[in-house]
Amino acid sequence: MKKLINHPANYVDEMLDGLCLAHPGLVRVGNDRRAIARAQSMRQGKVGVVSGGGSGHLPLFTGYVGHGLLDSCAIGNVFEGPTINSCQDAIAAANGGAGVLCLFGNYGGDKMNFEMASEFAAMDGVETRTVLGTDDIASASPAEAHKRRGVAGLIFAYKTAGALADQGADLDTVAAIAQKTVDRTRTIGVALSSCQIPGAAGPNFTIADDEIEMGMGIHGEPGIWRKKIRPADALVDEMIAMLLAERPADASRVAILVNSLGSTPFEELFILYRRAAQQLDAAGLTIVRPLVGPYVTSMEMGGASISLCFLDDDIEALLAAPADCPFWRVN
Repeated sequence: MKKLINHPANYVDEMLDGLCLAHPGLVRVGNDRRAIARAQSMRQGKVGVVSGGGSGHLPLFTGYVGHGLLDSCAIGNVFEGPTINSCQDAIAAANGGAGVLCLFGNYGGDKMNFEMASEFAAMDGVETRTVLGTDDIASASPAEAHKRRGVAGLIFAYKTAGALADQGADLDTVAAIAQKTVDRTRTIGVALSSCQIPGAAGPNFTIADDEIEMGMGIHGEPGIWRKKIRPADALVDEMIAMLLAERPADASRVAILVNSLGSTPFEELFILYRRAAQQLDAAGLTIVRPLVGPYVTSMEMGGASISLCFLDDDIEALLAAPADCPFWRVN
């Protein structure tokens, strides 16, 4: 696969430099400069909201640092979790004296390093809480939802936690809304083609030109089936049915994200959204604040995911609160 890079070893650092040059509201912080924070000083008395993960998923992670969203983010190499030092740097950058929420996907390396970084923060008198994104319904059954991976639906928790922290809520309250948002969010994806890590000898996985894989993870983790490609409407019908199988009993309104995994164009995303909207309407659900576009990617992977956040009054109000970052603005 052709890539517009210099040297693979410099891929992440050069990307971060370019991100911050293009968006002066962001700065690199820490000894290894592998954490991104808001250029504006952290407001004292405000709960900090921090995330972290591997590169290769922009806008996810560093792209959501901004007003009403994340205060800082630790970033690792492509598809590798951030180091303990980067997690410490992100927590320190988001410390306004009211504690820090660590909000990231349910992946082993990320959990281990953030846990250790939080222990070091505690030694410095910084209180933390952790909430894990677990929205990928393909990665575990409802009975083992705690084992599910965090994927595109994590951005809904970024938004609600960031908004509530900006309003001055305390650490436990911010963690609680993040957890409630995670608990009411579900995602399923479908992959059409692979991606390739810079410097790797070949693609991250292989799939035939006439095949698709339902439920594949954003790092190429195995999905739930691989079959011949089929019409978009049939795919969306199956995806929406799986998501609605876990619909909370009290849900009548829903936020939806139809997300490109990297190379799938807007035209195809709108074809998917058209059918999803029809199916949600038929299920008696009112769509609020739809999102369509590349919000959480996997480099140049072909495919898409659909996320549903089943709203209550609190979540809906926080999704509507003002926010501003390089890739998501709410006025």
